[in-house]
Amino acid sequence: MPADRIRLASTCRLRPDEIRLNRRSPCRSQLFPQLVPADGKQQLNPEHLPISPEWPIPRFVPRCFGEIKRGVRMLWGVHRNRVRSASASVVPMTASRSHHVVIVGGGFGGLQAALALGRSPVTVTLIDQRNFHVFQPLLYQVATGALSPANIASPLRALVRSHANTRVMLAVAVGLDADRNILRLSDGSVSYDSLIIAAGARHHYFGHPEWEPNAPGLKTIEDATNMRRRIFSAFEAAEREDNPSRRDALLTFVVVGGGPTGVELAGALAEIARHTLRREFRHIDTGTARILLVEAGPRILAGYEEKASANATAALAQLGVTVRTGTSVVELDGKGVLLRHQQGGERVATHTVLWGAGVQGSSLGAEIATATGATLDPAGRVVVAPDCSVPGYGNVFVIGDLARFGGLAQKPLPGTAPVAMQQGAYVAQVICARLRQRGSPPFSYRDKGSMATIGRRLAVAQVGRWQLSGTIAWLAWLFVHLMALVRFENRLLVLTQWAWHYLTRNRNARLITGEGVADGCTGMRRREGTDGGAAG
Repeated sequence: MPADRIRLASTCRLRPDEIRLNRRSPCRSQLFPQLVPADGKQQLNPEHLPISPEWPIPRFVPRCFGEIKRGVRMLWGVHRNRVRSASASVVPMTASRSHHVVIVGGGFGGLQAALALGRSPVTVTLIDQRNFHVFQPLLYQVATGALSPANIASPLRALVRSHANTRVMLAVAVGLDADRNILRLSDGSVSYDSLIIAAGARHHYFGHPEWEPNAPGLKTIEDATNMRRRIFSAFEAAEREDNPSRRDALLTFVVVGGGPTGVELAGALAEIARHTLRREFRHIDTGTARILLVEAGPRILAGYEEKASANATAALAQLGVTVRTGTSVVELDGKGVLLRHQQGGERVATHTVLWGAGVQGSSLGAEIATATGATLDPAGRVVVAPDCSVPGYGNVFVIGDLARFGGLAQKPLPGTAPVAMQQGAYVAQVICARLRQRGSPPFSYRDKGSMATIGRRLAVAQVGRWQLSGTIAWLAWLFVHLMALVRFENRLLVLTQWAWHYLTRNRNARLITGEGVADGCTGMRRREGTDGGAAG
């Protein structure tokens, strides 16, 4: 055997008779053009065969790629195990280990602050009296049977599972000792270095708390299911009622408040009566139901431009909703409401009154004012400094619906999810900047627009100087609210429900649930009880 061939075999660690060229190798003619004769027959000429180690034989190329693939798989497996172990690890919540941030409220503001601090060198305790986060803008769809509660709610522990420095505590905050940095709970206390209070708001009945049992608001999942029970129980009771006047009262629905919540509720009620339940009852015509929207101001959607308000009024009239502006509620009980307007007073017989007229700060706001000396506005909100902190206590922050930003002389920020989310992210940045001994600019709200849906392909939207209405605004509303849901599973479920509802006009979640449902319907029919006949 020639010496060059033996030398090549020893270099490549092959027997001399195993030296071959791979016919399928794409680089055969490129690396060794001198080995491919014109007749296409493969020949081996040792004199032209490169024997330098820098010129590997093409047969080893697949072997090299195989080794690289196995190495990448091994490295990826190690990285994945590290990520899993880091996510599953439990970080001790001790004040000596790092800066301890306590967040009260798992709504939009509190959750956004917790997520923003998830990768920071702090320990976070998220406290809420419920173990889930609710997407409040879609609560009215739960109340009207379009969605189920699970479609718009997500467990808090699942949302912060990947943040090893965050823990969730199920508790109720009742007060604080601002001088000692202690937050008081209903069953204990917890110390903090920084405190973020995002306790939200509650219903505001303008000095008439006795109206609440007969006119439920819409802030929680429980409120939505209670409202859903009242709405569909009224139709069930009307089906059994023989007296025409009492039947008309059962088929009359009064929505108090012309804001986004009231407008959306009124439009959904009209769709339920005119389309969803149209052919499901035998003794009543649900299409004759009367929906009345009452607003004390001069127009509905007062926070929008006048053109958007006019478009919303026209869309509601198209659905059969009667809009009463400049009308206020004087009296309210389980049998009806007394309205006052420029022409005088009017008594409306109804068993179903839905409240969306206003909100006030959580009861925790009064405890904050007592502990810190902070000022409260007429709605019970805490007046905060430009960095969202309580004046005199720089480590106590109040955000969201409980905060009055800008002072009493300025118009308050709207009580919407974008405001709370932006404030939550901002306060997280302020805390991190202070830990690095850096300053931070004052909070500035970026208004990205407002939207309200009225019905099927009926909506209004206001984005800067742009005014949208009709189908375009409705599609924009669908997309924005769908993407705002925090989990992919919720988005998929809601999208499926919306598509089915659009094709069939059916609301599959119109369930009457709760204890004593049948008794509640009978009581409503007979005008018994003070809560309009709804059980619970």
